[in-house]
Amino acid sequence: QVQLVESGGGLVQTGGSLRLSCVASGRTFSTLTNTMGWFRQAPGKVRDFVAAVVGPYVATYYSDFVKGRATVYRDNAKNTVYLRLNNLQPEDTAVYYCATTRAQEGVESESQYNYWGQGTQVIVSS
Repeated sequence: QVQLVESGGGLVQTGGSLRLSCVASGRTFSTLTNTMGWFRQAPGKVRDFVAAVVGPYVATYYSDFVKGRATVYRDNAKNTVYLRLNNLQPEDTAVYYCATTRAQEGVESESQYNYWGQGTQVIVSS
């Protein structure tokens, strides 16, 4: 069993930045060897892919709506994955979820992911 706990969300003004964290735990789990993804769900909308870092490689993937404004990276010693979001806009308001999978392809699809966190709320005020 794998547990994922997100933090770092909050209220931020337009143009601001946040760093979201996701701490992973499990008897043999390592962020080094698993793909770690971030998704988001705005009110009344489907859950969308945001970013992923593919384990054990350093390949990263970003959705078009955050490309150039987001950075996803891992601290494997802490079993933690981060999502840095810059130049936040009101349309970035959503609950952000961390998820993990052993898949290394198709990581933009939420169906690939086996474990999910509870989410952290991000609200961007205009």
